[in-house]
Amino acid sequence: MTNRSDSQGWILSAFVGLGGLDALHPESRGLDIELGYDLGDLELLEDRVKAGSQLSKGWVEVAAQVQARAAFYERSGFDTTAASLYTRAALMWAKASYTFFSTDRRKVAYRQFADECTDRIGALGAAIVERVEIPFESKTLYAILHLPRTASTPLPAAILVPGIDMVKEAYTSPAHRRFLTAGMAAIAIEGPGQGATRLHGLTVDLTNYERAISAVIDFLEARPDIDAGRIGVYGMSMGSYWGLRAAAHDRRLRAVATALGCYGDMEIIFNRAHPNFKRNYMYMSGYTDEAAFDRELGSRMNVWDLADRIDCPIFMGFGEFDELTPIEDTLRFYELLRSPKELCVFEQEFHPIGGVAAELMQFSANWLSRAFQGAFDGGRDERRYMRRWGAVQVGDATPPWWSGAAPVGVPARPRRES
Repeated sequence: MTNRSDSQGWILSAFVGLGGLDALHPESRGLDIELGYDLGDLELLEDRVKAGSQLSKGWVEVAAQVQARAAFYERSGFDTTAASLYTRAALMWAKASYTFFSTDRRKVAYRQFADECTDRIGALGAAIVERVEIPFESKTLYAILHLPRTASTPLPAAILVPGIDMVKEAYTSPAHRRFLTAGMAAIAIEGPGQGATRLHGLTVDLTNYERAISAVIDFLEARPDIDAGRIGVYGMSMGSYWGLRAAAHDRRLRAVATALGCYGDMEIIFNRAHPNFKRNYMYMSGYTDEAAFDRELGSRMNVWDLADRIDCPIFMGFGEFDELTPIEDTLRFYELLRSPKELCVFEQEFHPIGGVAAELMQFSANWLSRAFQGAFDGGRDERRYMRRWGAVQVGDATPPWWSGAAPVGVPARPRRES
């Protein structure tokens, strides 16, 4: 536990009861739907949850209900419908497991239910869905591999990296709807400190996540159905931080697309945002001493010093009013990159970028596909401010309401409306 989670936990619990899941992140519903949560399931959950302390029970009850319905459809011979419901149930069981920030027996049990549902998706669905275990430094990384059932040539592959409050099952629906349809394979991972990987004893430190991604690349390169020269990363939220670290660490990565980015330091996330971020990351990293965590890990986490070591194409998708990373830090980090790069700032959006979540996920897969084809190898610097109501400011990602008075380190640039 942290000092703030001890003293402020009741506030977060009350906010969830009053505002639903949006209390955790403004306008998160659009992202939830893009990640595969069903609107009816979320509404049923919120009907049952009147305080944050009830979230675990709510996820469990709705997950069990959906899994039972999936089993009914499977017994009745309606495989496609069953696979769709198993996808929803797996995601909610995994989310229920996430709500425990310790290696609790309930956390283990809910993870097992999620795995059972994932196995049924693989047996019944239109794509190959396979739970895989990847050796890493005497431990094991847990992941879900997604492949089309028919592919005539080796495929490029996207490594899907979740954020600190996400699970690998959150990528099952996007993997099929966005990445497989873009002509690539996808592998959703739980790296050091996350999900099943943490349950089996692997904590995250300052540098082992990028080494874990290298182990995933090794795994993919050994497969005859994967094109070893076209492997990239898509990372959301803290997954953007880990993806950028991996780009600086392993030159085999062809491209890295990031969204909901953590492009500055972690001061806001760990010391000013809601306290569960820090509480969870301390569990992920195996710390119980908050002062030691701050000194040895939290205060050292940023990608600023790594920017000049990145040489593959980078995409950054960011909400103008992201509550975890200031836009000024995002723009300054972008200036540090020397590789082919692209930045979209979405007007009025918060950290989840919920208003355009489907658009951003689809674009990210499309962008990776083009990067795999070498479209950006000659150099690229594309900056856009994506207006809420459709227009696009091209050539400059700084908000127009700054009236050209960009902060120090964020140079003004020519712009045009498109």
